[in-house]
Amino acid sequence: MQGQSAGGTRLLLALGLVLGAGLVQAQSLRIGLVNEITGSQAEAGLFTVNGAKLALEEINAAGGVLGRKLELRIEDNQSTNPGTVLAFSKLIGEGGITAIVGPIRSTQIQAASPTIARGGIPTMIGGTDASLTHVNNRWVFRARPNDSYSARVIADYGVGSLKRKKWAVVHSTDAFGSGGKNGLLAALKAAGAEVTLVQGYTNNSQDFTPIVLAVKKSGADILGTYMTNSPDVGIFARQLRQLGVTTPWIGSPSLISVTALNLATDALYGTYAIADFTFDASEETRAFTRKYRERYNILPDTFASWAYDALHVLALAIDRAQSTEPEAVRSAILAIEGYKGVEGTYVFDLNGDGLHGYNVVRNNAGKIEFIRHVEFPPR
Repeated sequence: MQGQSAGGTRLLLALGLVLGAGLVQAQSLRIGLVNEITGSQAEAGLFTVNGAKLALEEINAAGGVLGRKLELRIEDNQSTNPGTVLAFSKLIGEGGITAIVGPIRSTQIQAASPTIARGGIPTMIGGTDASLTHVNNRWVFRARPNDSYSARVIADYGVGSLKRKKWAVVHSTDAFGSGGKNGLLAALKAAGAEVTLVQGYTNNSQDFTPIVLAVKKSGADILGTYMTNSPDVGIFARQLRQLGVTTPWIGSPSLISVTALNLATDALYGTYAIADFTFDASEETRAFTRKYRERYNILPDTFASWAYDALHVLALAIDRAQSTEPEAVRSAILAIEGYKGVEGTYVFDLNGDGLHGYNVVRNNAGKIEFIRHVEFPPR
């Protein structure tokens, strides 16, 4: 009888350990991350994962949220729109996900928006096409400024500061590039500038020669671009210089992505960009840059910074809501005002846009120099 009792005790202890481990696992708060792990944009996706993991480590080291550790549940979207829809469907379908950090690509968010709306889970996005938060989807929140602001900053700096009046506009034909192009054309018209060329291209192009020649023949005295993918920027920049185009160039944040800078090197020297994240814009950006470099031995860029902010914003909202219930978290996100992230100071409007301004920067022989920040009132 005593042997049986000891054996039973050991069994109960073992069972208790298993159940206890399961309880600890169940107590973690699970945050989904839909990201480009494989495919043509996997390098950019690595920066996003790094930024999110750095935030995760900081949050958990400080005690987590609601007394529980955060757990990151990463789902690969394979750098495609269909892959993004599938990744969201998987995360929503498996249950137990408190919130989601979605992709940075506007076209991917556009494709997945109906799935996000049906899922009813608060989702932070990095896509900057202005329409993404204006399509009656109450579960989408943006951790970057949208392109209604970026277009105005590009036009203002190009026309007002660089004194350039004749523009060639080159853009990706996806949601980000088309939306940015439309915003830029409107802003240039308002500034009294002349647009001599508007030229679209398909992402992942390998030869930009026809577009470069069109820019060269356009008579433009400045080039404005909305280019989605960093490798495209690198190829385009090199072909511009090879064909003798030295026109001043100001474009979207992809011009200062680490991938583009590494691919193009001196072909991007002297160019301007608008950027939601740059190293020297604030105490927060300098601290983040130092921590990221120490952790990963490489400088961060926008792909890392926005994901870092997105996770911190979600953690803040859940903590303030004192709940993981979606409606409570949604209300807490919209109530955030004055949170200083590395992307800027967050003041959420009713559409779910948290940031409302951009930095202007210049590539000075490979060093990205901060020029100024332009802020707009929330709409």
